[in-house]
Amino acid sequence: QVQLVESGGGLVQAGDSLRLSCAASGRTFSSLIMGWFRQAPGKEREFVACISRSGGKTWYADSVKGRFTISRDNTKNTVYLQMNSLKPEDTAVYYCAADPDSSDSIYARRSAAYDYWGQGTQVTVSS
Repeated sequence: QVQLVESGGGLVQAGDSLRLSCAASGRTFSSLIMGWFRQAPGKEREFVACISRSGGKTWYADSVKGRFTISRDNTKNTVYLQMNSLKPEDTAVYYCAADPDSSDSIYARRSAAYDYWGQGTQVTVSS
């Protein structure tokens, strides 16, 4: 069992930055592919970014590429999402997720790959 706790959300203005954190426990962190997803009101949950077990490979949704950066610190059991140049359309609840089984992070760009989810943190971007 893996427990995930997100933090760092909030209310910001367009163009601002935020950094989300997700602390994991319950399983060797370096054995987990980690991902971030988001869900806006009335919309389906969508992939944002994921990172391989070592941190050497990352994948991004086209909508955030060049603005968001996913990273991890395996010594701190934490994954991060640095969000720059935020836009009102980035407003959503952001979820951290852990995938213990995929053979490669390239397969972890869909929510079905993930077994464990955090409770979510709200990000609101005003125009």
